[in-house]
Amino acid sequence: MKTIFIVDDSPTILLSVSAILTKAGYTVEKASNGQDALTRFRGGIKADLLITDLNMPGMNGLELIKEVRQLPNYRFMPILFLTTESQQARRAEARAAGASGWLVKPASADDLLNTIKLVLR
Repeated sequence: MKTIFIVDDSPTILLSVSAILTKAGYTVEKASNGQDALTRFRGGIKADLLITDLNMPGMNGLELIKEVRQLPNYRFMPILFLTTESQQARRAEARAAGASGWLVKPASADDLLNTIKLVLR
């Protein structure tokens, strides 16, 4: 069973995405901000995929993935952004930082699950 780590400062997004993923058979870990997520990655949490918001207080999603990519165990882990942002410049910035893909909120359950299947191959 694959473990997906969701990072979002919105409790509603954490709850809804977690419910979709759990129903689809994934194990879900959650954090409400980038700093908490990074602390858990540094602590050795096992995750097959990271899904993060871009705009969060403290440490944003770009900063988070740059830090996660520095950790040897997570250098090649797929990372998806799930955000309200849709500008091409932001997407390019995310790719350069190490993001594997991008979904715009609100993403349907089907879009979310199909994208996850693609990056977890």
